[in-house]
Amino acid sequence: MAEHDLTARMAAQMDCHLVFPLLEFLQERQLYADDQILEAKIRLLSGTNMVDYAMDIHKSLHGTDDVPADMVARRSEVVARLRTLDEAAAPLVGFLSNPQLVQELRPDKQYNIHMLQERYQIGPDQIEALYQYAKFQFECGNYSGAADFLYQYRALCTNSERSLSALWGKLAAEILMQNWDVAQEELNRLKELIDSKNFSSPINQLHSRIWLMHWSLFIFFNHENGRNGIIDLFFQDRYLNAIQTNAPHLLRYLAAAVVVNKRRRNMLKELIKVIQQEQQCYKDPITEFLECLYVNYDFDGAQQKLIECEQVILNDPFLGKRIEEGNFITVPLRDEFLENARLFIFETYCRIHRCIDIGMLAEKMNMTYDEAELWIMNLVKSSKLDAKIDSVTGTLIMTTNHVNVHEQIIENMKNLNARTYMLAKSLVDPGHAAAQQAAR
Repeated sequence: MAEHDLTARMAAQMDCHLVFPLLEFLQERQLYADDQILEAKIRLLSGTNMVDYAMDIHKSLHGTDDVPADMVARRSEVVARLRTLDEAAAPLVGFLSNPQLVQELRPDKQYNIHMLQERYQIGPDQIEALYQYAKFQFECGNYSGAADFLYQYRALCTNSERSLSALWGKLAAEILMQNWDVAQEELNRLKELIDSKNFSSPINQLHSRIWLMHWSLFIFFNHENGRNGIIDLFFQDRYLNAIQTNAPHLLRYLAAAVVVNKRRRNMLKELIKVIQQEQQCYKDPITEFLECLYVNYDFDGAQQKLIECEQVILNDPFLGKRIEEGNFITVPLRDEFLENARLFIFETYCRIHRCIDIGMLAEKMNMTYDEAELWIMNLVKSSKLDAKIDSVTGTLIMTTNHVNVHEQIIENMKNLNARTYMLAKSLVDPGHAAAQQAAR
């Protein structure tokens, strides 16, 4: 299933710290050789200040307690730089650590800057040092401290570009700490800034939207309302255009969200249209399943793709989230996807056929005969389908109701009198209208 792994594509649109959870998942699923994952982690860590973590991975990869001299030297540099930044930011950090002093701050940033300079001799240099200190803390893996400092920095920063950078860092820190509610709030703030008219340029705006959608997957597939959130965001014209322009692989996650979200079935038609448009650029078993079923009406193909869909979901870091329940491990999205996908197959097949062999339908839905019969029976009861099961012949018979022509006429004539009255009332008598005009 490595051919369907999107980690390389996803990593190109993410901060390197956000890639670590993806590699941890792949290592757990053993989708690649363990030494490949460890080497990838070391390459990622070379762009951060997490030197101790890099040393531990190096020892594990090479089976030794020795580490290269450059790692030791790099650690000394990081410690020295951290000490320097700590001293530079100390006056402002001390002020912000005192709740009584913080109460002197106001929503007016210019007032705060003037007040800090006048009363506490804290100027622009110390504010800039706070940003550098927060960024360094993030690179060291101290996401909690970084999130706090970046939040405080944004309350004082008057540079829009630097403030935007701090917001990206704050969002990444909240995601890495799995604070999904707070991360959702930061995501909304960032989206509002990106969509504003005074954003730097259309190209930067496009790239920022693509980055935002990639980062949002962490939130949407962990937050309780995430499945609605991803549909609401990705189906907006500007974001859907961004997907089609430079990130068609995100259709996997949009398709999965639509399939498992029963309340948003109305988006299925639009989704399939986009999947067809992008099939030359991107396709995977999830998008192909929908195309087989709703475009080609290829039930055998849909059956095969459904088998592949299960493996794609299990090996995807966002879709394959596992939950331990006692001695059992479940993958909730996998279970919901398969349930709804079988329902899609069933509904589509029933629209085309009047008499359906349950054994054949069970085969198409990858179920045993008994499982399929029980599933169909419960579905007929819950959805109030006009159908019945013939246990002798092992068939499901769809009942076609032909409405009597007289009943159709009566139905169409209902409320005709009321509609006629409202229409007549809306018309103005020409003589009365002329009199009104003369009076004016």
